[in-house]
Amino acid sequence: MRRFSIILACFLMCSLLTAQSIQLPMPQTRGGMPLNEALSHRSTAREFSTTNLSLQQISDLLWCANGINRTDGKRTAPSARNAQEIDIYVFFADAAYLYDPVENKLVMVSVKDLRPVTSHSDFAKDAPIMLLFVANYDKMKGFDESAKEFYGATDAGYVSQNVYLYCSSNSLSTVVMGHINRDDLKNALKFNGKAILAQCVGYPASEE
Repeated sequence: MRRFSIILACFLMCSLLTAQSIQLPMPQTRGGMPLNEALSHRSTAREFSTTNLSLQQISDLLWCANGINRTDGKRTAPSARNAQEIDIYVFFADAAYLYDPVENKLVMVSVKDLRPVTSHSDFAKDAPIMLLFVANYDKMKGFDESAKEFYGATDAGYVSQNVYLYCSSNSLSTVVMGHINRDDLKNALKFNGKAILAQCVGYPASEE
């Protein structure tokens, strides 16, 4: 019966991930590991189980990364001049989505597996989820080119650290990557900006 339940859950997840958009459950914004404990466990791992995360985990992960945490629309991660320019793309094996923090949903942007496009590392193809942090220049009006480069990189770093802390607090593995195929990603996703970092997230390989 347990084996059947796992297979059914995987089937339902795969079905959801082929939808044009996925409404995420409300993120859990209370509880979790104390900050100092999460920092003491923060680490990088390059081996992942292929087990999928639940939609609740994905919702919580994205909210921690750069979700809305106040009624005025401001975020869990800071940004220069409150530009909120870091877009988070979420890559699964069957499709790629853009995180909409206002509606708390994923909007499909590609039916391709963009994980191997992002990086040629084997672990990047194994992780069930890869996040891509893009500095959206359409949201950076009034920034000159050097400021777009500097603040886009800085603000993406804040988002990545939030992901690290979420993973640390929830016993998940993660690794951030700066060596990514930026031109290929821009061609595939058609954004006006720069892909700054990619970050894999999943269960530890020992839980396979």
